[in-house]
Amino acid sequence: MVQNNGILTKNISSSEMNKIRQRRKIVSFLHSNGYTSATELGKWLKISLPTCIVLLNDLISSGYVKNIGIGESSGGRKPNLYGLPEDGFYVISCDFARFSASMTIVDCYNKFVTPIIEIDTHIDDPQLIDKLYDAAMKLMAEHNISDEKVYGLGVDMPGLISSKAGINYTIKNKKKQNVCRDLKQRFNKLIYIDNDARMHAHGEFYFGAAKGYKDAIIIHWSWGLGLGIFVNSQLYSGKNGFAGEFSHIPMIENGDLCICGKRGCLETIASSNTIIKRVKQGFEGNVISSLLNQFMGQPEKVTPEDVINSAREGDEFCISILNEIGIAMGKGLSYIIQLLNPEIIVLSGPLSKARQYVLSPIQQSLNRLCLEKISESTPIVVSDMGDQSALLGTSEMIFQKVFAEMIFTDIK
Repeated sequence: MVQNNGILTKNISSSEMNKIRQRRKIVSFLHSNGYTSATELGKWLKISLPTCIVLLNDLISSGYVKNIGIGESSGGRKPNLYGLPEDGFYVISCDFARFSASMTIVDCYNKFVTPIIEIDTHIDDPQLIDKLYDAAMKLMAEHNISDEKVYGLGVDMPGLISSKAGINYTIKNKKKQNVCRDLKQRFNKLIYIDNDARMHAHGEFYFGAAKGYKDAIIIHWSWGLGLGIFVNSQLYSGKNGFAGEFSHIPMIENGDLCICGKRGCLETIASSNTIIKRVKQGFEGNVISSLLNQFMGQPEKVTPEDVINSAREGDEFCISILNEIGIAMGKGLSYIIQLLNPEIIVLSGPLSKARQYVLSPIQQSLNRLCLEKISESTPIVVSDMGDQSALLGTSEMIFQKVFAEMIFTDIK
């Protein structure tokens, strides 16, 4: 038998497997809900209190659970509370941006226990696996986190990704596309990879503006427009894991060339690329704008954040650019709203920070293109989580995978 942090594959009797399932449910519940009593756990598991206490004692003896102490009573005897040890379970979470990646280590209570470090890499970097491994080892060493307490690695990346197969089909070198396989060989731990937009959505759904909703749309608005779909509280990935390619919905016949090879995609009219293109056109036409003075002769140095900041200072050229991409985004959202009728739409990512400069034109498009009865009941809100949504979404996903596969071989 080969065991990795309590995770393995072997033949197990049905009675033993039932105990394993119950233990999995206990650690998963404590991860999601924090400290609780044996009585509450027994009710949730639908087992007797003595059976629940036996399971808890087994988990405590092997260090998976700890007795926190005495809790408050609503009447009668005060209950013992149980929880996961803060230093008992860690996962490594990695979030890719366009030309870099960020990484941190997260404990079982969703706290970052190390600083977020930046890694100079990208999805087509031939040294990608080595760089991620070296960064993880450095974090673990600098913060005294032992390898045996790190249960898995989660990575979100841009691209067309099958989370089931662990393959990023957007990576140009086909031999490097199976990122999950390569990371597993290097780390020898549970590995999960997924699309960055879906993990941003996962973070928003569990910790952010979409928390408490069952049917939600979360859009990461940046150089692309990544879409995460939650249906009845489940992240929808589609048949092959490719659901949510919002960027590449055709919008304009014979429009600008998109990075996907088609013309007129939503990404060509409603992304950071659109902003930079409009800025360059404005510089060439000597448009009146504070950006001309700030970046004289260097339009390539202008960032979307610069445009948003100038709009806030009243720059009409920048306001008009944000208005343009807001109207285009609204058109794209009109399709989503009328097809899926979500409870809420959450906008995250750099361009969502423009807030009223994009929200007003978005609403104008929806008023013009959507059936009022559908659109009026769909709030559109801006995330306050920032870049942490993907790191938290990825860590939560890998924790779910870890607790769903634990075997507890050290419990007799």
